[in-house]
Amino acid sequence: MNGMKNRLFYSFIFVIGSSLAVLGLFIGQLFPFFIGEYINEATNVSEYKFKQVVEEQQIELTTAQKEALLNASMIDVEADSLKDIKQKMYVLITALLLGGFIITGIMAHRVANNFITPIVNITKTARELSKGNYRARAFANGPRTIVELRNSINILARNLQDITKTRAIEEERLKTLIENMGSALMMIDREGNISIVNKKFQTLFELPKEQLIGKNFMMLGLPKELEQFIDHVFLTELPYRQQLVMEIAAEEYYEQVYGAPVVGEHGRWLGVVIVMHDVSELVRLEQIRKDFVANVSHELRTPITSIKGFSETLLDGAFKDEQMLLSFLNIIYDESNRIQVLVNDLLELSKIERHGFTLDVTPTKLQDILVRVVDLTSSQLESKNMQFDVKIEQDAVILGDVNRLMQIFTNLINNAIAYSKEGTTVTLCISANEQYGIFEVKDEGIGIEKAEISRIFERFYRVDRARSRNSGGTGLGLSIVKHLIEAHQGKIQVASEIGKGTSIKVFLPLNR
Repeated sequence: MNGMKNRLFYSFIFVIGSSLAVLGLFIGQLFPFFIGEYINEATNVSEYKFKQVVEEQQIELTTAQKEALLNASMIDVEADSLKDIKQKMYVLITALLLGGFIITGIMAHRVANNFITPIVNITKTARELSKGNYRARAFANGPRTIVELRNSINILARNLQDITKTRAIEEERLKTLIENMGSALMMIDREGNISIVNKKFQTLFELPKEQLIGKNFMMLGLPKELEQFIDHVFLTELPYRQQLVMEIAAEEYYEQVYGAPVVGEHGRWLGVVIVMHDVSELVRLEQIRKDFVANVSHELRTPITSIKGFSETLLDGAFKDEQMLLSFLNIIYDESNRIQVLVNDLLELSKIERHGFTLDVTPTKLQDILVRVVDLTSSQLESKNMQFDVKIEQDAVILGDVNRLMQIFTNLINNAIAYSKEGTTVTLCISANEQYGIFEVKDEGIGIEKAEISRIFERFYRVDRARSRNSGGTGLGLSIVKHLIEAHQGKIQVASEIGKGTSIKVFLPLNR
């Protein structure tokens, strides 16, 4: 822009300078003509006055005398005085032309500054806007048209800045929504290449973003069920919904998958979007509900059938035999107790799971609870000729509900005794780390299959149904234990080996 300003200035100077030079040359050429005219006219006037004086004075002169006098009165063109006048005139004309040139140059410079500089500023602003710098503003002053152009550029810049800011906010919101939504999302373009994926999708299939963006979905090793679903959406170009069962990293997932075509402006087909919502937990809970109903029915059917059968037998006349009557009544009493224990456990579990369930927490020593629990379970231990091995590596003070903690420990110790052989040892250990007080129960019992460890806290789940039923268990004890530990903000870990025994660790937060 400075070059444009200089070119305009020099062009203007050149035109004015050329005009003044031509004007100077023209005046220089006319000056001798004006001098000659002046001399001729002055000579004629002198001759006329000479003749008039001669005639008025009646002076008699010869022709030679007249010519000599006239020649003497004529102006000498070559006189030094006349040359001096000519020189001064040329100097004056040159000075005037030079002064005019200088004044014209100054005016041209001011005109260039007034018109070109604002345009340069506005042009720089426009270039910054074209580069994406919407904070740039023009500060040009000048004629009204320049000011209007400056205002228009600044209004455009503000509008672009507002639009960009709004777009950035919307993009950030959309990105946050996509990245943090609970469902896996994938967008595929018309060529079958992935253009958008979110973190849920990456986590589900254990694939980094670099291996997904721009790659064809058929080359990623996705489950065949998902590939067939995507092919169906591509072929039909219609929204489609289906529940798929997919095996990912050796685990079975139930996914509610929804696919729809993405249509742009003027109906242009851009690709498809796939959204997958994990319903594995819902399917699992539904299965647990079905199992719960079936298990409750099964658990109640056996004692009810026994009570009903023995009652019918007594009503049919067996009550007359006193020995048989007492035997049947004992059986009916035991079965009714079994139903009562089951109902109580169900009510207890329902109470713990109910919203608003609270604990009466106080600072409590794990060692004190362990001593009380050992006293309560000693009789059961002695009945199987077993013994305790108590190890207290470090006592821990935790925040807990004493009664609920005794319920947890009693249940775990009773299970260890029930699933162990006679003459074995149950090891009880107390320790602590930086965050938790740790209570461990270790038995030498039958052990648990690795595939069953994750299920032992389900309601009515039994590792050995015959043994647990004979011991009077309802199958709800460990489920209650887990819920109580979670209510204490703790956690439970299980390690087991078939034929060697099981170790259960309970982690409870320390009192800070």
